[in-house]
Amino acid sequence: MRIPPRIVSVTALAAALLIGGPVAASASASPDNHSPVSTAYAITAVGDICYSALPSQAHDTLDLIEAGGPYPYPQDDTVFQNREGILPSQGSGYYHEYTVVTPGSPDRGARRIVTGEKNQEDYYTADHYESFDLVDYAC
Repeated sequence: MRIPPRIVSVTALAAALLIGGPVAASASASPDNHSPVSTAYAITAVGDICYSALPSQAHDTLDLIEAGGPYPYPQDDTVFQNREGILPSQGSGYYHEYTVVTPGSPDRGARRIVTGEKNQEDYYTADHYESFDLVDYAC
């Protein structure tokens, strides 16, 4: 199981959800205590979902991601373009998508996990990119 570092505070995420638009959050790190490194992240209106509230198939997908595959569909582990602009804006190749199996569906269905590798964030969508929930591993 991936337990990603959380750069974005719960307060910033809640503000983004309440306002319904982008909210900027920043994090500072100073590895040598001499030169602070500051990175700003734009947060769009994504939701939040507890890891325990995900469907069991999403847990299976997250386990496969952690193991590095093999994945059930050739489209898995491909670059997610974020054309919808719902996830925080990042450079090309930052996000990757993975299928969450939908029981009874004759095709891949609408459920996906989208990962952002640099900050190890995981997003779940049950409606084929119409909305996203950031997976919270702390609850």
